[in-house]
Formats: sequence, structure tokens, C-alpha cells
Amino acid sequence: MRHVPFFRWVLTIGVILIGCSACVYLSVPGFPELRQVDLTVLDEAPNGRCTVRWTDPFEHREHEEPYMCDAERDPILKAPDYEAGSDRGWDTGFVVAEGADKGTLYSLDEDDGAADERMGLSDTLAMVGILLTAAGLLGGNIRAVARVGGVRPRTVRRARRLNQAATLVTQDHARAVEAVREAWAPLQRERVEETLRRMPVARLRGRIGGRLRARELERAGVRTVQEVLDSGAWELEQLPGVGRQTAEEALTAAHRLADAANRAVAVRLDAERPHAGTTALVAAVHVLVEAGPEARKAAEGGRALSARLEPLLYDAVAASGFRHMLGAGPEQRRRARAAVAELRFLLDWAERVGLEQRFGQVSVDLLRGADSDAAGLDAWVGFERRSAEYYSLLREITGSAPTGPRRPAARRRRAPAL
Repeated sequence: MRHVPFFRWVLTIGVILIGCSACVYLSVPGFPELRQVDLTVLDEAPNGRCTVRWTDPFEHREHEEPYMCDAERDPILKAPDYEAGSDRGWDTGFVVAEGADKGTLYSLDEDDGAADERMGLSDTLAMVGILLTAAGLLGGNIRAVARVGGVRPRTVRRARRLNQAATLVTQDHARAVEAVREAWAPLQRERVEETLRRMPVARLRGRIGGRLRARELERAGVRTVQEVLDSGAWELEQLPGVGRQTAEEALTAAHRLADAANRAVAVRLDAERPHAGTTALVAAVHVLVEAGPEARKAAEGGRALSARLEPLLYDAVAASGFRHMLGAGPEQRRRARAAVAELRFLLDWAERVGLEQRFGQVSVDLLRGADSDAAGLDAWVGFERRSAEYYSLLREITGSAPTGPRRPAARRRRAPAL
């Protein structure tokens, strides 16, 4: 069912009415600046209509004109009681003290009640607007309380922190493994090229059906399989007696031999004669060896946990704050509450086993190991003490087992003849 923001519209209409009330109030013309003057009533009707005389306080001139006197004022202010022997009375009025009408007599009845009507309309609009605004706020808050049930920002924050730790330990372990591959690749490539440089070009003959003229290649200076790979198909085509098809077949056969050599040869690690390449490889493996099997388990656990947390965190976005929950639909709120329940279960389990702390410790070990042994001294010492672990880990990562240094075979001493 689609959510209809009824109380929001009620609140909006109330605010609009209050704004209209303010506009009507501002449209009421204001009273000009006035000054009170004494009026001499020359004649007066019972309904208050009269003719008055007054002195302009600004130009000090007398004026006479019709006016609406206060018919209910005290009788002693009216003729003939006000001034014995005359038909004059007394009243008070106001003259305009500013603008073009300065000095003219001002009557409070000039607007004929228009200002009072506008003020009444403004008051009515304000009253209705205030009532609607109050109803919108009260009804909206009551409805919001029911809608925001299930908001658990702390649970969502804890789950995000756990997911971040799981993701980081996975990335740190993957980075350490990739460092081993990057250090191993050039050494392995060097060993393969060394093998192919010792492999005569005649070895290609059996792989392309005997059509390759090895002597022609040797006469042209191409004597090893590595030189075939270095030359490429185009250079081989330029050799006398070698056509395009033969060149392509020779190059294909050379690549096959290179693949076979890559599977057969292995990197040599010799602690007595280290160089920059082998030191970098041993140092990279040393990081994982020192981190121990726990690093791999933590990385695998972090990957699995992150895969489980990601969809739950996506569904739990509405439960991360009141604003998100208020803007969510019924289905989103239902999924958010279900996701929060699942997250709480996972968080309780992770807290019992100390998973977040374990992830953090493994990440620290992997990062610290990579920076603490720049010269590789600790790595070579560790390699000499636990070479089997280094070989096993390197075989697991690269699929190729390194070899140790070649030791000269001990000469057998012949027993002296008796």
C-alpha cells in the first residue's frame, strides 16, 4: 500500500493559511501620523453630523468643514450647555501631521470599515491555520512514532564497522599474496628464459611435423628457442627458406616449449648468495609465514562474512536513522527490521568469538611485516629456520615449488688397496 502523507498536507495547508493571514494583515493601510486638536462645533445634528471649526496647528489658519462628532459625548459639551447664550459645542479631533494632507482634519470613519474587515479576515485565517498546523504536527508525530519503530542506528553502525574490518583483512591478505606473485614472476621468467636459451632450435622440429629447417634458422643466427621467441613471426619470415606458415608454426612450437619450461623449472632460493630479486620474494613470503595460518583463515572468514553482511546492510539502510525510516515505504521498513534482527544475531556471534579484534590483529600483522624488514635480513633468517614452510606457501600461491641451491656432489674416496 502506497503511503499517503495526509498529515503532511494538513500541516502544509495550515502554514499556508498562516502566511496568507500575515499577507492580509500587511495589506491593511496604516494610520497616518496624527495630532489632536480642539474642535468648535458650530452646528450638530442628533446623529452626530456637524460642522466644526479648528485651527491648523502647522499653518495657524482656521478651517471649517463637515465632520462626524461623537454623538454620545457628555451633554455639557454640546450646545446650549457648553457656552451659555450660544449654539456652539466642543469636541476633539485629529489632523494629519505628515504627507500631502498635512493639516487636514482626519475622520476615523473614512475607511468605512474596510480596515476592520481585513483585520477580521486576517484573524480568521490565522486561527484556522494554527488549528490545522497543530493537527498536522500532532497527527504526523503520532503516525511517525508507529513508523519509526525498529530504528537501530547503533546496530547498523556496529555492523558496518565489522564489515569494514572483514573487508580490510581480506584486502590486506590479497595484497600480501599478490606481492608474492609479483616478486616471483620476474624470477620465474628469468629461469624460463635461461632454460630456453640453452635449448637448441632443433627441439622445435618434432613439434611441427618435421617441416622446419633448423639448419636454415641456425645459419641465419637463430640457434635457440628463446631467440625464436625474441625474433617473432615477421623476422622469421624474412629468413631464407622460411615461409610465413613455417615461421608461425615455429613460433607456436616455441611458445609451447616455453609453457612446458614454465611448468618444469623453479625459482632458486639460496640464502648464502641472495640478490635483490630473491630477497624481495623471500621477504614477501616471510610476511605470510609470520602471520601464520590464522591470516588465511581470517581472510577466508572475512570474505564469507562480508558477502553475508553486504545485502543485510543494504536492506538495513532504513533502520540507520529516523529520517531514513520516515522516508521508507512499508516493504522497505519490513525488510529493514528483518535485516536488523539478522545483523544483531551476527554481531552477537562475532562479539563472542572476538572476530573484529582478530581481523584487526591480522591486518596489523600483514601491514607491519611488509614494512619492518626492508633489507630482508629477518626474512632470510626465517627462511633458513623454516624453509619447508616457505616452500609450501610459495607452492600454494604460485603453483611452482622453488628449489634450493645446487650443492656439489661429494667425491667418493676409494679405499686404499691393501
